[in-house]
Amino acid sequence: MKLSSKIHLYSSVLFASLLLAANITVYFVFYSLTIEQELHALAAETEQAAEAIRASNNPLATEELLRAYVPVSGMIRLTQEKAGGRAGLLVTTSSETALSEQPSAYSPQRIVEKVQIGQRDYGYASIPIIAADGAVANVQITKSMDELTSLLAMLRLVLIVVSIAVIIIVLLSSGLLGRLIMRPIGAMTRTMKEIARSGKFVRLEQHAKSKDELVQMGETFNEMIGLLENSFHKQEQFVSNASHELKTPLTIIESYARLLQRRGLERPELFEESVEAIRSEAVRMKGMTEQLLLLATPNRHQEHERNVIELQPEVEQAAAGFRRAYKRDIYVQASAEPVHAYTNADQLKQLLFILLDNARKYSQDRIDIELERDSHHSLIRIKDRGIGIPAAELPHVFERFYRVDPSRSRDQDSEGGTGLGLSLAQEISRAIGAEIVLTSEEGKGTTATLLLPLPQQE
Repeated sequence: MKLSSKIHLYSSVLFASLLLAANITVYFVFYSLTIEQELHALAAETEQAAEAIRASNNPLATEELLRAYVPVSGMIRLTQEKAGGRAGLLVTTSSETALSEQPSAYSPQRIVEKVQIGQRDYGYASIPIIAADGAVANVQITKSMDELTSLLAMLRLVLIVVSIAVIIIVLLSSGLLGRLIMRPIGAMTRTMKEIARSGKFVRLEQHAKSKDELVQMGETFNEMIGLLENSFHKQEQFVSNASHELKTPLTIIESYARLLQRRGLERPELFEESVEAIRSEAVRMKGMTEQLLLLATPNRHQEHERNVIELQPEVEQAAAGFRRAYKRDIYVQASAEPVHAYTNADQLKQLLFILLDNARKYSQDRIDIELERDSHHSLIRIKDRGIGIPAAELPHVFERFYRVDPSRSRDQDSEGGTGLGLSLAQEISRAIGAEIVLTSEEGKGTTATLLLPLPQQE
């Protein structure tokens, strides 16, 4: 069953049930109250008649009293105890003469109740009295309740008609409500089917001016589609660039492998050249693959746990590692006072490796690392004296696979660059609340400044 049908059915059945329960309750409460009120009034009339008869000593006056207290549509009679409960004096209205045929019975108890005679309802009241002459009798009044029955029948009819009319309105309105609720959901479903069929990212058309939950759901859906579209295009570009970058080293490796296969045994001098070229490209592919994996790691943008750390030991350790691995001169200059930062030590070390590796690849001279702090940040500056970066290219160096000039890596270092290092460095810096600022001058070198947050207590 569709959701709109469920909404229609549930709301209709619920409202109809509540309406019927309310109307039935109203009817029976009104019925009980009016019957009770009618019997109470009948008992009061009978009490008045009994009091008047009790005070009368004249049988002729008693008969006149009965005529005076006979109800408009009913009967009044006096039933003697000594007469075996047979009716004595009896008076009926012209429309209720048939009541005189009803058997009478003396009762020592006061009786007030509703009775049914034939197919009609009557109110019946019997009150025992002791007359002035000492006789014991009942004053009994039987009164038609046709007027009250007609009123209740009219009430029933009104309630039934109103219930049917309201239920019809509820059925129509609940169906309309279900369609209104399902309209944006249906549009969303159709849009998703269209996206699945065509492969194109389509957004919902939002016409409503209100800001209810359904409109917000549509806006959220469009935002999600925008994010998916952006991610899809980035993924396409990423895969395309990765394929292009991996194709070159694979082609070089294949070429040298074929060269070894054809002439390796005949010309031993080619063996060392080919092996070195294959090793160099394999190392470059390994570095590129590792960086690709890091960039593709889920939750890359999540913040890492941070602590207050002293920067100089971390920087010294990274510099010492590069000195041993690449036999390069790397100098660390720090202020007299210790420089602290609120960051993640492991991610900071990875950042330093990336920035130092860039400085190593694009320079042959010494590399300087400076530590200091200002009023807002702790700073680490990594300076090289290499080929530099043109000012027009600086805004693009953090893009994936972007290299100012492919010959920079080929000519300066056999391992080369992949164009992924700075992109990865930027993502890591965001995750630890840091910022990377690059300044460069062609032919003179590049300075990478890492701005780290100060400890919170400061």
